[in-house]
Amino acid sequence: MKFFEFASAAACLLLAAAIAGDARAAAAAVAIPPACEIGSYRMDDGSVLDIGPGAPGQLRWRRIDGSTGALTASAKRRWTSSYGWTERPDGHTVDIVDCGRGGIRFDQVSGRREALIERETRFESNGAELAGRLTLPPGDARVPLVVLIHGAEHSSALQDYSLQRQFASAGIGVFAYDKRGTGASGGRYTQNYLLLATDAVRAAREARRLAGARTGRVGYQGGSQGGWVAPLAAQIEPVDFVIVSFGLAVSPREEDREAIEGDLARAGFGKDAVVKALRVADATADIVESGFRSGFERLDELKREYAGQAWFAAIRGNYSGFMLGASAQDLRTQAPAMVAGIEIRYDPMPVLNNLAVPQLWLLGGQDRDAPPGQTLRRLAELKQAGRPIEYAVFADADHGMYEFETRADGERVSTRQPADYFARMRDFIIGAPSRPR
Repeated sequence: MKFFEFASAAACLLLAAAIAGDARAAAAAVAIPPACEIGSYRMDDGSVLDIGPGAPGQLRWRRIDGSTGALTASAKRRWTSSYGWTERPDGHTVDIVDCGRGGIRFDQVSGRREALIERETRFESNGAELAGRLTLPPGDARVPLVVLIHGAEHSSALQDYSLQRQFASAGIGVFAYDKRGTGASGGRYTQNYLLLATDAVRAAREARRLAGARTGRVGYQGGSQGGWVAPLAAQIEPVDFVIVSFGLAVSPREEDREAIEGDLARAGFGKDAVVKALRVADATADIVESGFRSGFERLDELKREYAGQAWFAAIRGNYSGFMLGASAQDLRTQAPAMVAGIEIRYDPMPVLNNLAVPQLWLLGGQDRDAPPGQTLRRLAELKQAGRPIEYAVFADADHGMYEFETRADGERVSTRQPADYFARMRDFIIGAPSRPR
């Protein structure tokens, strides 16, 4: 989980203003009608192609094997592709025929838009009105139903989550919703896991209501922060399955510390440097735990003491790296809205120790934001103790389950998702046994 899903102080100020102001007005400002090209397409070769929103002025294609590219308009209804997020041309082209009503051509293969069933809704949860969408495969057969639980991002799931179309194209009903304070939903943004879990429970109830007689087994898929929320929601009101993608079985505080240890190890620094870096982690954690009201003097002392040492520049962590690059004034005024309600010492183990719901955990072996080491050890212990847990590690994947290239400056650029990542989730949902009702 990334605490701060913004790239600059300016973006932070805009988000804070939206959160502090009228939530409905903020929602209205981002409720952008989808482009007519967006949809799921069944290709003549039997494959499925998803076309979704991309960066401003772009679209993005995805396949269930994890391959993806950014699409830029080059002519009327013709789009050219670049590899992953590299901005490097990959030779693919997409032609949209009769936009919004049917035809597509990917390179030399034609296809038709799938007639997925979409039902928009608004539902109430804990004083907030949330916007949701149920997406179903064509027909009237009973299907498994998965509720997508967001991470820490401030963006709209309804606009951005391609899984709502990809799962539906694979025969699975999907319910996506904008979490409180984001997208078209009301309320204030929060990272209070209990509140978010009760929102997820209400979302699952709304999904069942809308799906009606088509409802089969029901469960959650939660990415990143959703890895804390989904099991908690399943404990509050049991479901048939839980999928956690690039989530954790440790606290946010432990996450940051483990991430910093990994940063220094990759940079070639030893135990002495790690001990000092964890003092910095303790100081940043104290500030977060105080609600960004105190602890800045201690952090400033450590920055003066360590800033000249080579290992200090290697600290990235989860939130510590951001905090080291921000002023105390910016953190006091901007950060609280970004992490409202966070429990930095939240321990997920009491829930996981008692959760009888079948779970699938999918983790990235190169995840710098949510390093999987301690989580894997705990999942192995839970499985050994008889908890119904499966897990898999995608060795080359970073956070978000993205494989990557590393630039000369050390920065990672995402290229694709692992080839069987989607298939693992699909097969688990379809194969999970129903809970007795």
